[in-house]
This record gives sequence, structure tokens and C-alpha cells, in this order.
Amino acid sequence: MKKSVKALTAIGLVSAMILSGCGGSGAPTATTAAASQDATTQAQAAEAVKGGMEGGTSLNFTTGGDQGTYYGFGGVIAGKVSESTSTTVTAITSGGSQANVEAMDAGDAQIGFVQSDVEAYAYNGTRLFEESGKVDTFSTVCDLYMEQVQIVTLDENIKTVADLKGKNVSIGAPGSGVYFNAMDVLSAYGLGEEDIKPTFQSFGDSTEALQDGKIDAAFLTAGAPTTAVTSLAATKPVYLVSIDPEHVAKLLETSPYYTETVIPKDAYNTAEDINTVAVGAVVIANDDVSEADVYNFLYGIYENVDSITAAHAKGAELNLDFAASVTAVPYHPGAVKYFAEKGITVPAK
Repeated sequence: MKKSVKALTAIGLVSAMILSGCGGSGAPTATTAAASQDATTQAQAAEAVKGGMEGGTSLNFTTGGDQGTYYGFGGVIAGKVSESTSTTVTAITSGGSQANVEAMDAGDAQIGFVQSDVEAYAYNGTRLFEESGKVDTFSTVCDLYMEQVQIVTLDENIKTVADLKGKNVSIGAPGSGVYFNAMDVLSAYGLGEEDIKPTFQSFGDSTEALQDGKIDAAFLTAGAPTTAVTSLAATKPVYLVSIDPEHVAKLLETSPYYTETVIPKDAYNTAEDINTVAVGAVVIANDDVSEADVYNFLYGIYENVDSITAAHAKGAELNLDFAASVTAVPYHPGAVKYFAEKGITVPAK
């Protein structure tokens, strides 16, 4: 009997020590455990609200220069996909469309932006990819928005493309799609690279060179308004050169992947709307990216259009039908699955 009492007493002492926290801190272990359980429950609840497919991994998303629309909008998209699905996306700067295809081909990125014309060049081994050879190990994810060909100048006397003859003109960074856009537009006016004094610069470098008076004009292909041009317009009056309808028609005869479009005057506070052409801002993914990751990428975008639009103006252009409009390169299985659930059929690889 005495043995039983001693045992019970020992048990009671141990219990008291546990409940008092054993450390003299005055913070009961029971409270700590409850707080820990509450934190775990909250974490599980946060995880539970994520949509899309399970099993997502981490993706490097190559965009463009840090002053271009690709990087700004890409960062917003990456954050939203990571926040709302099991896939984590990291947006990184890059040298543009061609560089993004090459990074993907080298295994340095899994998903990336590319102009619709450059996508076709890569897949078919033409123009930018004529020497290096075609790259066909990627698939289309979606077409996000239109990228306008913008001809920017601070010289109010440059009113037409023809006025660029003999001028110092930036025609895009090496490896970007801007170069061929510039060549196509110049060609429509009977001009070539030999008719201008070309420089090869990124968006940011082009606008800096304009501001410093080192060049007369610059070709930029990006969704308007573009950060680099907006920053320039905040310090000096900016002029954009229109491509008149007659020359747009001539351009479309030889380059049907363009679409005639208008940059509204309020984009950069220009005196009037600017007539030009545009290509699509397409997202592509390596073929070995999982179905879940590509599905989640689309889910993160198109299930969160309102919040994306609140963070970036390009969100207002997001549209499922436009996203599914690419015909040059087939779609990734994850994209096929997502669009099928929305009642849209896209060409599958």
C-alpha cells in the first residue's frame, strides 16, 4: 500500500512539473502546445485553399529586361501562381525572346516569355534560329497579350518611318525579337539596316541613349505602356512614330504573324493615337515540365484575373480565348487539360 502511495505521489510531482513548464518561465507548456497547434492548423488551412493540381514543383520563368513589360508582368504572374497553387514560380530577368528559348533548351529555365514571331522562328529553324538550328522541344502554354512595335523618339521632326533614313536608330538587343520587327517595318518602307545608323540595345539602354541624345529613335516591342518609355516620358516629351495603314497592309502581306493595332494616346500622353502592328506575348514551357506545373501556371493566372489586374495594367488584357489562339506551335498537355475544362480545344503536341 505504501509503495502505491509513493508511486502516485511521484506521478503527481512529475505532472506538476510538466504543467508548470519545468523552466520557471511562467509559460505553461499546455498554452505553448495550444499555440503550436493553432499555428499548424492555420498553416494547413492556408495550404488547403490552394487550387489547381497537387504535386507542383519549382519553375524558373525567364522574362526580359528589368525595365520591360515581360519582367514587370512576369513577376506579378509568378507571385500569383506561387501563392495560389502548389507550383512555385520565380521570375528572372533575361536577354529577351531568343535568349529565353535558348535558356530553356539548355535546361536553365523551364518556362518563359517569347514573342509569337520568335516562337515560330525557333520551332521552324528560321531567321534567328537559321544558323543554330530549330528548337522544337517546347510547347505553347498561352498567349497573354499583344506586344506593340513601338518606334520611340524625342525628335518631333521624325514623323514617319521614312524619316529614320540616315538616323541613329536602336534596333533591339542582340538575340531579341525586336531586331526582326525593326527589319520588317523598315522593309515595308523600302529601307534596310544599311539605310540607318544601327545600334543594338536593350529597352533600358535605348531610352537612356535617347535621353542622352546619343540616338535619334529606338524600336521597342513590348506591351504599351512600357516601363522604360513611361520613365522617359516622365522627364521629356516623347513622340511615337505611326505606321500608316498603307504600309501596314504591305507589311502583313509578307509577315502575316503581325496584327494591326493602336497605342492609345493616353499610354504616353502623346498628341494622338499611334497606329502600329503587334505580335503576341506567348508563354512557352519545356516539354518535360509536368502537366501539373503548366496546369497550375494557367490556373494561377486565369482564376485570379481581378487581383492580377489590380497589380498590373496588362491584367486587363487577359482573355481565355486569346490565350488559346496560338496555332504555330502546339500546346503543352497541362495547357490542353486546363483549356478543355473551360470548354476550349487547343492543338495538342
